[in-house]
Amino acid sequence: MSFKWLKRYMPRGIYARAALILLLPVVVVQLVVSVVFVKRHFEEVSHQMSQAAAREVRLVLTNIESAPRRSEITTASAPVATPLAMTVTPVTDAALDEPHKRAWYDFSGIVITDRLEDAVPEVAVVDLSNDRRVRLVLDTAMGAVEVSFDRRRVSAAAPHQLFVNMLFFSVLVTIVAFIFLRNQLRPIKRLARAADAFGRGRVMPYSPSGATELRAAGTAFVDMRNRIERQIETRTLMLSGVSHDLRTPLTRMKLSLSMLEDDERIPMERDVDDMQRMIDAFLSFAKGDSEDDPQDTDPIALVRTLVEDAQRGGQPVTLVESEGAGEMPLRVMAIRRALDNLVSNAVRYGTRAEISVRLTDTFLRFRIEDDGPGIPEGDYADAQRPFTRLDSARNQDKGSGVGLGLAIATDIARAHGGVLRLGRSEKLGGLRADIVIGR
Repeated sequence: MSFKWLKRYMPRGIYARAALILLLPVVVVQLVVSVVFVKRHFEEVSHQMSQAAAREVRLVLTNIESAPRRSEITTASAPVATPLAMTVTPVTDAALDEPHKRAWYDFSGIVITDRLEDAVPEVAVVDLSNDRRVRLVLDTAMGAVEVSFDRRRVSAAAPHQLFVNMLFFSVLVTIVAFIFLRNQLRPIKRLARAADAFGRGRVMPYSPSGATELRAAGTAFVDMRNRIERQIETRTLMLSGVSHDLRTPLTRMKLSLSMLEDDERIPMERDVDDMQRMIDAFLSFAKGDSEDDPQDTDPIALVRTLVEDAQRGGQPVTLVESEGAGEMPLRVMAIRRALDNLVSNAVRYGTRAEISVRLTDTFLRFRIEDDGPGIPEGDYADAQRPFTRLDSARNQDKGSGVGLGLAIATDIARAHGGVLRLGRSEKLGGLRADIVIGR
């Protein structure tokens, strides 16, 4: 049997789930104890007490029926009713048509009513609406007679005390248990925050704490974070060194080419420039955002500045939509590099590009659209891999590249805890690239 539908109604947070695990057994135990208590105490004790009260009512009923006249019912029943602390009063026959009465929470009243009706067939009405008195209307040979007596004679006094005590001590134990449970869950929350911050490219101070298993998980996370940081640093240093070493021979090649004739020099200088751009792209990809620290930034102002710079450079780029306002932590240089790459691709393969920004309480989205040929849907994942060039989708004659533009944008989006999504632009018909970052 599948219980997948139950997952939709389960709490999501660890505190809520822990509270459910803690409270569910307590509630179940309370229900079981309550049912047993009602069965054993309310029903059986009330049954025995109602049986005794029914015998007393029958004794009073015998004296009532022995009265010579209806007006003497009270006097005739007094020798028995007075010692039994019962009040006997003649009433009109209309009282026989009244319904049984009891409070909705008076479970013992069900047993009392059933037992009195069975033991005393003359009982027509059982009124338990008053918690202190029991009122019976009897259909006797002398007419309708009301008999009333103390409620404590047919049910236990203060039967709700057990429920009150159960509820009070259950709440008390739950609060104490939740305090201890919170101390055990706090290290998990700290580990989750540190992992989330590292996934967004930030290093949050963290030291393992809590139970042995949590300390082991925290230590493993710290070791993993240190290894990743060392790998990033090694990659950056290695590619930075390679690019630096390659610039020297490229400079010598440019000097040598300057001495050649134009017909030989120009094509070879173009190749050298292409090599220089490739090296710059490798270095940009290697650096990622390691040299950039997050700072509170207005994303709309950032994009507006980027568009103005692109327009001064002669690129057909426009800012078409800005939604929301506020700031959020961003690596300015990294985000600008990612947007520059996406805009450069857009204007390289299309005739114009449009940028829109949307900032909400839950996410930030940068959208770049162009009117170029776009990328086939099945190649979206491949297009975001480093050194991938989709010849079938993009015209390589439009400019040289090494397939790192989308890879750099993807890497920067992930470093911010976001994602780069590619799709078809419904507005311009070309490629749509969205950088979506959660807040």
